[in-house]
Amino acid sequence: MLLGVDVGGTFTDAVLAVGGRLWTAKAPTTPHDQSEGVLDAVRAVLERAGEAAADVTTFAHGTTAATNALLEGEGAKTVFVATRGFEDVVELARQARADLYRLCEARPAPLVPPELRVGATERMTPAGPETALDVDDAVRAILALEPEAVAVCFLHAYRHPQHEQQLGDALREHDVHVSLSHQVVGTFREYERAATTELDAALSPLLAAYLRSLTRRAADAGLPEPSVMQSSGGLASVEQAADHAVLTVLSGPAGGAAGAAWAAAAAGEPDTLCFDMGGTSCDVCVVLGGEVREASGREVGGRPVALPMLDIHTVGAGGGSIAWRDAGGALRVGPRSAGARPGPAAYGHGGEEPTVTDANLLLGLLGGIAGGIELDRAAAERAVDALGDTLGLGRQETAEGIIRVANAEMVRALRVMTVERGVDPRSLALMAFGGAGGLHAAAIAEELGITKILCPRASGVLAALGLVVSERRRDAQRSVLLTADALTIEADELTQRAREELGDPDADVRVVAELRYRGQAFELSVPLSDHLEEDFHAAHEDAYGYRDPQAEVELVTLRATATTPGPGIDADAVGATAEGASRSTRTTLYGETEIIRGEPAPGERIQGPAVVELRESTLAVPPGWAAEVLGSGTIRIERWTR
Repeated sequence: MLLGVDVGGTFTDAVLAVGGRLWTAKAPTTPHDQSEGVLDAVRAVLERAGEAAADVTTFAHGTTAATNALLEGEGAKTVFVATRGFEDVVELARQARADLYRLCEARPAPLVPPELRVGATERMTPAGPETALDVDDAVRAILALEPEAVAVCFLHAYRHPQHEQQLGDALREHDVHVSLSHQVVGTFREYERAATTELDAALSPLLAAYLRSLTRRAADAGLPEPSVMQSSGGLASVEQAADHAVLTVLSGPAGGAAGAAWAAAAAGEPDTLCFDMGGTSCDVCVVLGGEVREASGREVGGRPVALPMLDIHTVGAGGGSIAWRDAGGALRVGPRSAGARPGPAAYGHGGEEPTVTDANLLLGLLGGIAGGIELDRAAAERAVDALGDTLGLGRQETAEGIIRVANAEMVRALRVMTVERGVDPRSLALMAFGGAGGLHAAAIAEELGITKILCPRASGVLAALGLVVSERRRDAQRSVLLTADALTIEADELTQRAREELGDPDADVRVVAELRYRGQAFELSVPLSDHLEEDFHAAHEDAYGYRDPQAEVELVTLRATATTPGPGIDADAVGATAEGASRSTRTTLYGETEIIRGEPAPGERIQGPAVVELRESTLAVPPGWAAEVLGSGTIRIERWTR
């Protein structure tokens, strides 16, 4: 049996794959200790399936522990060590404004304050050592500050890591976590390498403590040791994740992206625009050719993370996002969320502020919610009415306004991932998942000119399903900074390192080169091949509309990715286990509307207006749209005309 558990801001989702059947369950997230909610969700899904924990063979986990700590600026007491004279690189940063027209807007402060930064006597040049490292002096200065973790980032360590290795070996004799930049990042650009290493050191002790708690609880429950989802979309062992927490800063969203890619392939739609609307946020990604688009690095919470990760964009627009009136009298939604507790007013847990969930309930689009929560319509009415009074709007107008504003936030995020990246969204199918995604999909599709929507049967727990089907993965990267005369190089060292870190000497490895025209500031990724330069010219033309065959091409970075495939799950077999559905009617935003409760069978057709209440999510089919259930259980919705 295969078990996947994903922790969200509001709910913790569990998926259990037994043979060809999927069992699913939800439990409220427990922010004070996520492992409690994880075990609650596991118990719920095992009870529903009638299975025992001892029969689970694989346990995959997506966590927001590192993400939350990063966003809240928390971390272990960390000392940052750099080449003497470069201690403040994490604060000097890139000298670019966070917001061009808001002079008071600033980047998040470094996790390590100035008094905890140490300059080490050493100097490494691109050609090799110039000044030897004074190990004893550096260790004395570091230990005097009584750190819980140490981040080490010396000049040119990506090419010559000897000094970092010496200091790391000396520090490991003491009870302190050590992050070395050549191990964590391995590429050039001092600020990004330093900032990523700082994050890794500060977050790793916190994540390690959480994973120890989870592993202990799992063992007590009879479960195997969990694997942890990385930001790159592959699973890592508990030890690897605990040693390098920065690998998991997008752990949760990466599971959703992996699940979306699997569901898109099962539906025969390899080019898909995906959005995961949960209780707290909305995560957006693009699947092209069956693969989730990747990035070699990006900012998370305003901080650079110079590591391979899935290209995911997040906005604060979820079912629990709070609607409010700004100083100018305009209706706004998010980014503040009601979270798991108290949650939306409709949850009946004491929430008094109106949310997107409350609005959907009042518009008749939401009949129930997973996780054993009974919806309180009267509480939702009080919350929405209070906001309406400040806006001078009635209940219906306020609820509709909340939905329109939330949709606008999500459309903006979807355009960032498509139009701003040179991708025409009209050529893609729109996949909606997360508990609330299906309620908003049609309105968003119409705004973007998309005519086809996909809603997987397990859309409410698709991130947890993504954990079940994900591959195991490790990345090794290194900046090489070679010119056109040396484009063909050996990648054996990186390949061996990636396989060793994965623990599989026979793992499949793909090698990617990042290249640029000489003088450019950023690179394009191209698979390593015998005709690398020509492939780069073609990729540059595809991305920017032109090529320059006369320009010198630089090979900047090599990255090797070692993978072992995840367990295969037959999508058609999963879809064939649908439990059937009942039909009724009720009045909604669309007028008299057909309500379908349960799982419609493959081949069944649905004519809008209709609302499909799946076990963990709800799908709205407005007038002018028609749906068909595919063999995999995915509901495909398309525009139609009489």
